[in-house]
Amino acid sequence: MPPGKQDAAEAPAAAPATTTAPPADESTQTPEEIAFYAPSYITLTILALICFFPLGLLAAIFSYKTCRANRNSNWEEAYRNSGRTGWLDAFAIIIGLGIFYYSSLWV
Repeated sequence: MPPGKQDAAEAPAAAPATTTAPPADESTQTPEEIAFYAPSYITLTILALICFFPLGLLAAIFSYKTCRANRNSNWEEAYRNSGRTGWLDAFAIIIGLGIFYYSSLWV
């Protein structure tokens, strides 16, 4: 056999790949990052959806954006959306309770 050619049986085997990706459900954030999460106000958002649906729906959208930004460690967006969620929740609950109060007075 010529010196530059090798038989398939004599060829060195390729080394197995040693890099593995972390599982998809495992968080790659440190405990310090998780403690820095912006609040999503999910309980208030559910109450806002019940009291006054239009503003409650907007609050639910911003609450989702807050959770997504927290997972991606985008803290500025998370805190901005968290503030919007809190204000929308408060307004929706106040408007919903006002409508309920007004309708109970005149019925």
